[in-house]
Amino acid sequence: MKRKGFVFSLPVTAVILVIGFIYFSTVFTFIDRWFSLTSSPGIANAAAFTALALMCVYNYSIAVFRDPGRVPPNYMPDVEDPESPVHEIKRKGGDLRYCQKCSHFKPPRAHHCRVCKRCVLRMDHHCIWINNCVGHTNYKVFFVFVVYAMTACVYSLVLLVGSLTIEPQDEDQEMGSYLRTIYVISAFILVPLSIALGVLLGWHIYLSLQNKTTIEYHEGVRAMWLAEKGGQVYKHPYDIGSYENLTLILGPNILSWLCPTSKHIGSGLRFRTAFDSVPVSSGTKP
Repeated sequence: MKRKGFVFSLPVTAVILVIGFIYFSTVFTFIDRWFSLTSSPGIANAAAFTALALMCVYNYSIAVFRDPGRVPPNYMPDVEDPESPVHEIKRKGGDLRYCQKCSHFKPPRAHHCRVCKRCVLRMDHHCIWINNCVGHTNYKVFFVFVVYAMTACVYSLVLLVGSLTIEPQDEDQEMGSYLRTIYVISAFILVPLSIALGVLLGWHIYLSLQNKTTIEYHEGVRAMWLAEKGGQVYKHPYDIGSYENLTLILGPNILSWLCPTSKHIGSGLRFRTAFDSVPVSSGTKP
């Protein structure tokens, strides 16, 4: 489902410009200088990097335009459902979670986004770089985008360094100045971007292995502290094992983990937990 009311975003525009700059610099400067675009290695590297760039753009566009997950206006938690052993409640009072701003109950793992001004299913965080929330329906494509983006940045950085080992031939002063500018700008973009994307990817791999969102991680820190204070042991209720956690997020078929597929995610209104007696498909309605 597509988002409603998409508006111009400066950060999104900046991301698109950076992707375009890195692509053209890599293909028409680094690869061309190192291998030549008319050689077999040059064509192979250009094709590989173009495929990476296309996957980046495709997954990024889905993350931007796909609605992260809306709470149905008629949603009502069923506290008597024997197949839903976990019901999230408010920290104060113990009542079922209810959003005063949206005037409806919150499904498990849903949170209200102050920027989007509505509740989002399995909300992870609001990301200014996609001008959208990262939630139930677009979390996988966001994750896959980060994988491809980091890979593309490291690949481009390797090509940049490799192309510097080639001695320029018949290169006039004006062209040399132009190329130095391209190299300096590219290095200033690629080095910090590769580090940032690497850290971001590592963080979301860590979260995915435990089936947590960023919000749930911070809530879990507090819950763990309170549990230890009371002499108890806290366990994240949605952690059902590392591999199972990954299949819930990325899909049951390992071959499709890096593809922007999302048929496996379910409705986002209920999720498998460590307390389920009978395994059920994530988000599947009985």
